[in-house]
Amino acid sequence: MKQSLNTFINHQEPSFLTKLERKEPWVHLLFWVAYFIYPLFKFRGLELHVSSQLNDLFFGMVVFYSAYLFFFPSTKKQQCGVLLLVLYCIVGYGNFMVHNWIFDSSHQDAVLTYTLGYLSTYLLLILFAYTFYSVKDTYQKQMALKEANQGKIQAELASLKAQINPHFLFNTLNSIYYNALQKDDKTPEMILKLSDNFRYLLQEGQNEQVAIRQEVAHLRDYISLQEERLANKVNVQFEVTIDNPDQMMAPLMLISFIENAFKYTSLLKGSNHLITISLTLEKQVFDFACSNPFRLQPTQIMDEHWQESGVGIRNTQQRLQYVYPDSHQLHIDQQEGMFWVHLQIML
Repeated sequence: MKQSLNTFINHQEPSFLTKLERKEPWVHLLFWVAYFIYPLFKFRGLELHVSSQLNDLFFGMVVFYSAYLFFFPSTKKQQCGVLLLVLYCIVGYGNFMVHNWIFDSSHQDAVLTYTLGYLSTYLLLILFAYTFYSVKDTYQKQMALKEANQGKIQAELASLKAQINPHFLFNTLNSIYYNALQKDDKTPEMILKLSDNFRYLLQEGQNEQVAIRQEVAHLRDYISLQEERLANKVNVQFEVTIDNPDQMMAPLMLISFIENAFKYTSLLKGSNHLITISLTLEKQVFDFACSNPFRLQPTQIMDEHWQESGVGIRNTQQRLQYVYPDSHQLHIDQQEGMFWVHLQIML
């Protein structure tokens, strides 16, 4: 998966369960070391046999991992439980027989005492196995849920971008249509720029990230197309200050705001209405600002191709929440006859 989506889903501190799962072999090793040396502290001053400790360690591991690897993951607990009960009886008997052999059959008469001791030890080992299994199972369920959410987010992002592209293309084609009706000599040039927009939308626009220089070139083409259509009606001030043109960012994050600026300015009477657009990148802090006059009267009828551009802004807001959830600030304001958009992203 590409970086931006990874940033959204995985760019966070590892949870306790994640850290524990990554160190699972070491946790098991530490547990068995503690299991082995525990009697040294419990029976200090008494003579202990390493062979006997190794014997108890081996049979204890059989009990632990038979429950950890087979019983708890099993969906047929009843049948598996019967088999484990039989196994534990055999293990307990084998444990005692080896123990008795180590001590030259001197513990033959204490079979009941040792059997009860083994049963209590096995019960504790099974409880520990259940604890280990529960922690691991919880982690695996969390990872499965994260993967499911990841797939859902990918699908939703693709859907949002698919909704942005058609209405942008409709609006651009509408611009060229007006020029063709007027037999404008610049129509071929506009068609060429539109073809570049098509290429960007169908190729780079489908990527998770593009270089900022590509996004800027796409915006320049769009602004040029709108300036041609609106002629003397608009005065666009487009400023770009980029310290790293190859810095990567999610594509099509800005076009809806710029499109919105032209939409409402095109409804105004008069000429030379100022639209200001600025792009700044400094030390991976991306700043976008756009302002345009806004005086839509309730009785005004908006061109049908423009009416859907609000969808693009809503989709862009949703995409920002997905791709840059904790690293962007978006402010949209309307006051004193002006519409303002300010977006800042930590790339």
